[in-house]
Amino acid sequence: MSEENRLFASKFHTRDQLVQDARQYYATKGYALSIKDSKKDKYVLDKKTSSSRLINCPFAIRGKKTTEGYWLLELRNNSHNHAPSEDMSGHPSSRCLTQEEILDIEKMSMTGIELGQILSSLREKNSNIQAVGRTISLQENNDLATTKIEKKSLGGRPLIQALFEEFEQGGFIFNYRKDECGHLTRIFFAHKKSVALAKTYTTTFVVDCTYKTYNFNKSFYAGFAFMRHEKTEDYIWALEMFANVLGHDSYPSVIVSDRELALIRAIEIVFPGVTHLLCVWHIQKNVVANLKIYFKDEEDWDVFISMWNAVMYAETEEDFEQSWFFLQLLYKEKREAITYLEKTWIPEKRKFVSAWTEKYIHFGNRASSRAEGAHAKLKKYLQVLTGNLRRVKNKICLAIENEYHEIKTQLESEKIRVPHKYNIPYFKELIYNVSIFALKKLYKQYEMASFGTLKPVCTGNFVATMGLTCAHMMVLPVYIFNID
Repeated sequence: MSEENRLFASKFHTRDQLVQDARQYYATKGYALSIKDSKKDKYVLDKKTSSSRLINCPFAIRGKKTTEGYWLLELRNNSHNHAPSEDMSGHPSSRCLTQEEILDIEKMSMTGIELGQILSSLREKNSNIQAVGRTISLQENNDLATTKIEKKSLGGRPLIQALFEEFEQGGFIFNYRKDECGHLTRIFFAHKKSVALAKTYTTTFVVDCTYKTYNFNKSFYAGFAFMRHEKTEDYIWALEMFANVLGHDSYPSVIVSDRELALIRAIEIVFPGVTHLLCVWHIQKNVVANLKIYFKDEEDWDVFISMWNAVMYAETEEDFEQSWFFLQLLYKEKREAITYLEKTWIPEKRKFVSAWTEKYIHFGNRASSRAEGAHAKLKKYLQVLTGNLRRVKNKICLAIENEYHEIKTQLESEKIRVPHKYNIPYFKELIYNVSIFALKKLYKQYEMASFGTLKPVCTGNFVATMGLTCAHMMVLPVYIFNID
């Protein structure tokens, strides 16, 4: 019996199996099938039609459910108005996924596995699969309410209602706002583990505004806000929600952000007593973007940037004044560049120049690039730039759970394992009691004290920013008094 005769003689237990087997057989012949009409207990399949592909092919087969409950195929028109395709990979219908494959994609996607790895996993199971990255992206972008998994989890509830109920059941802190038409305009939420970390490590927070989407050398997600607009009142609302997470007795010492004016105004209103620093990384990017056009000579530009860095990282006010004076003097012919710095950045010097910023405890966090890196990491979980809020929330939760586990594991590991070079008598009382980050910073100061590479005068910057003993303090004599 030929394969075609065997196909039409087969009894299929489900219509999905009928469609799958029919498509697989005709794909070997160079034809892609699509569902032309679907009624209860009937399917009509014909040649795929589209405005950009071959159309009006008369070929058609029909699937019908019998009274016994199984499905049969019958040939209605066996003629074609075109030659068969030599390569079926170009036909979208040949890239259709089985229900089992769709469920696999759902599960792998929800665990944060990247698109390429998902595709590789599918091909390991089925070497003949025609799916490409776009196939999986489209599947991930589909509203999950159309899938069996999501329908079951929604239980007939509207998606937003389900989202809010999950927030309550999961112990989230959350809030939202709607407009006069009932449309959701703002939503803030913080995972309970993020709240625990935020309340434990309250010293420095980095605010990063991302579009489309403390220390121990690690950052963590403290909260998320989705807003329709980016006006001052929107940022005020989001920051007030975050302040509620921390509690009024746990406000941060320092907040770092870029020069988003609406955000800066909101920070001043919600956290009036908190030190606000501007991200030096964003400042440098801004200077490069706006001033490099005035320098045709690359070497001249390198010198200019080097002198600007000397201004930014001047350790004393005198050093700042001197560095800024020499920069203006050397590049007085570059009036546009100097004027830009004078009007845009120099008025904000207290928020980014070391002479002023190194008077506050921020553990070296003067750039929001740490938050940018956290966003990049988060995007690996999100994978696509669109999707409903419930799906986004689920993937954010996955990222937070993994992040929390990593931080907890690292902290516990540092209680039992310490690099050998830090295991010295001077640090005897610190070993296993403070973080490796702190030991690393202290060891550098210890080396400076031991090898006499100290600056003549202590600026006090290290003590102020790190809350740790500096090299100058390490070499001070300790007086012991005999008390009878």
